[in-house]
Amino acid sequence: MIRLATIGTSWITESLVEAVGLVDGITVTTVFSRDEARGRAFASGLGVPRVSCDLDELLLDPEIDAVYVASPNSVHAEQVMAALGAGKHVLVEKPAVTTAEAWARLRQEASAHGVVLLEAMRTAYDPGLDVIRDLIPTLGTVRRVRFSYEKRSSRYDLVLAGERVNIFDPALAGGALLDLGVYCIHALVSLFGEPAAVQAAHVTIASGADGAGTALCTYPGFVAEVCYSKITTSTLPSEIQGEQATLLIDSIASPTSLTVQLLDGSSTTRALPPLRHTLADEVQRFVELVDGDGDAAYDQELTAATLRVTDGIRRV
Repeated sequence: MIRLATIGTSWITESLVEAVGLVDGITVTTVFSRDEARGRAFASGLGVPRVSCDLDELLLDPEIDAVYVASPNSVHAEQVMAALGAGKHVLVEKPAVTTAEAWARLRQEASAHGVVLLEAMRTAYDPGLDVIRDLIPTLGTVRRVRFSYEKRSSRYDLVLAGERVNIFDPALAGGALLDLGVYCIHALVSLFGEPAAVQAAHVTIASGADGAGTALCTYPGFVAEVCYSKITTSTLPSEIQGEQATLLIDSIASPTSLTVQLLDGSSTTRALPPLRHTLADEVQRFVELVDGDGDAAYDQELTAATLRVTDGIRRV
């Protein structure tokens, strides 16, 4: 049984704990929070038995095998490095870190200590992505791709009111690209590989973070547009356009319905089976890797490729 400690007390950690409860071979035993009262309330609400307020002490605890890191993006690298150095397996919430260079250092540290390092990128383990991959050859030669994740955050109103909000704070690596855009980019590189070149533009909001943006990724023979926003909402599906048909994807981050539209106007829609939990498959993959079933190198390289693309976007 893998004994997991969590770092971070946001809704995504709550969701991860729920997913862990659905997967055999792993259990959450400890919640870490620098605020003891908050940590105890959080743990109590989730039925987690232990609370720690000292990260160094937690990482030295022999009764903890692995750590899930869901703190602000800007501190992932430091916390993950410390956990790996202590010999703990690590599942780190997306974006794992903010640069490809930082990810490379963490991969080296994980290898040196013989532990598993995995990014918690739910799209990577969603079976819907495999269905999309299988449908691509039926579209004919792919010429254009448009992946989008554009959803106005309810917390944007706080920014408009002049308040500081972590997910919109550039000092904490907040913003639309690293929060939502990474889902689109990870799916893109998973399906088509790394683009040959990237151009991009974004909208800067009052906090200094990117609130929305678009990246144009070029491949031999086709172009891919990535659209992301936390300050506006789109109701349009994502698309993969081939010369013979177009695939409409209701949500690239968590697909539930796929429609193939032919040139004659006819279409076929495929409803995907519901998931047991949107995060359960990433937890399952983590358990398999910790148990020695498989190699994390492929997963880690997809994360690296995604970060190389986000690096390119941020340089433009």
